[in-house]
Amino acid sequence: MGKLISEKFTAWQAECEDRFRQLQAKEEALNRLFLGSYGLQDHLSPQVEERNVTVHRIFSAREDVPPAMQGSPYVRTLRDEAVSLLSYAVGCMLGRYSLDWEGLAYAGGPWRPERYRTFLPEPDNILPICDDDYFDGDITGRLVRWTETVYGGDTLEENLAFLAGALGGKGAPREVLRRYFLTDFYAGHLKTYRNRPIYWLFDSGRKNGFKALIYVHRYRSDLLARLRTGYVHEQQERYRTQLAHIAADLQSASGPERARLMKRQKKLQDQALELRSYEEKIHHLADQNLEIRLDDGIPANYALFADVLAKLK
Repeated sequence: MGKLISEKFTAWQAECEDRFRQLQAKEEALNRLFLGSYGLQDHLSPQVEERNVTVHRIFSAREDVPPAMQGSPYVRTLRDEAVSLLSYAVGCMLGRYSLDWEGLAYAGGPWRPERYRTFLPEPDNILPICDDDYFDGDITGRLVRWTETVYGGDTLEENLAFLAGALGGKGAPREVLRRYFLTDFYAGHLKTYRNRPIYWLFDSGRKNGFKALIYVHRYRSDLLARLRTGYVHEQQERYRTQLAHIAADLQSASGPERARLMKRQKKLQDQALELRSYEEKIHHLADQNLEIRLDDGIPANYALFADVLAKLK
């Protein structure tokens, strides 16, 4: 019997609410003791305002936050929790976390394959982010497998729908999740890590011709060579194949179908052109077999790849 993320969220929300009320009650009890000790009970209130209770409280949406909690840094929503779960899932895909190990499974040093049994991380530390099903193992496909592994196959579609609903947006659940990874995930990661990201986004530009995540602690000097031959070149071939199919279909298409195909053709042509320029940059860096020194800090190392990575905010 599969498990529902919605039920897990409801249980976690109730647990957080219980913690919140317990801490509030304990802080007010301490205030009464102190006020009584100094004879101030008739002058000051022991009450602790909800916005000043220093533990998270979770709401389904921002509009559900009561006035007493407005402005509190400890307010979280269903979307915040979904984003955290997706971040953890990405960590499992890249080997930072494991379903078989508490805490960090890998943050440098010797690689421990025995820590990964239930769900295996990407063997080459490269996780493509695509706007279509170009790779079987892209981030959206891997998320589907991760969700099925953790919560069961019989609840897979319901769980994907719940995650997509928590994120917001229109479309089928997989489309919403794909769009989130393509446009929002990395901005949130940069904010969480204050522009010191542990996942690096290789990004060809605004047309989304190519995107892929790596985990910095698993970086090796041959990574860019593998990225170029195994992923960038593969993406270029997929664009060529798609454009050839569209060109063939346009010969007999008319009306709205022709307009749709021409719009799709223009998008793919722009992406292919962007990726051609990006491939040259990757090629240049791949030939250098660059090493990184994490002791120098993330910004110093990130700067070595500035031409091919997403810009820091």
